Amino acid sequence: MSDPGSHAAVTTAAVDGVPAVRVNGDRSLGQLVSSATAEMSALVHDEIALAKAELRQDAKRGAMGGAAIGIAGVFALFSLPVLSFAAAYGIHNWGLGLAWSFLIVGGAFLLIAGVLALIAMRKFKRVKPPEKSIASAKETAAVLQTVKPHPRPVHETGKTVARSSA
Repeated sequence: MSDPGSHAAVTTAAVDGVPAVRVNGDRSLGQLVSSATAEMSALVHDEIALAKAELRQDAKRGAMGGAAIGIAGVFALFSLPVLSFAAAYGIHNWGLGLAWSFLIVGGAFLLIAGVLALIAMRKFKRVKPPEKSIASAKETAAVLQTVKPHPRPVHETGKTVARSSA
């Protein structure tokens, strides 16, 4: 329900041949729409700038994390031969021959590789195609195949239509 004591005074006037509607003598409707459009545009631009700043910061953090994990992987890779020799010589100190010690360490590595390969095969078998995306793409393709383009008017030869992007 509206308040009987509050009446908005609406006046119309023509400015440059265009009717302008003013509410309570403030700004015209066109000015309000223009102001709202400008503010929405500024808001969208600010949101985009904020998203870019956040993504830039996250990208830097991700790059630093990726570099750190890469360097850690290199050091771990370089440590494998050293630790393998240490394990082989440690087994050799228990009284086994040096060749048998290295064979035991090599066999342990092959056993670990086999277990990891089995785990990987189980994970790969669980991978399924993206059924929802495929169904959506097929549905979109079916809809687009049934759509007929609007007929274009025939233009005189020699006349070209100027594009807005040109």
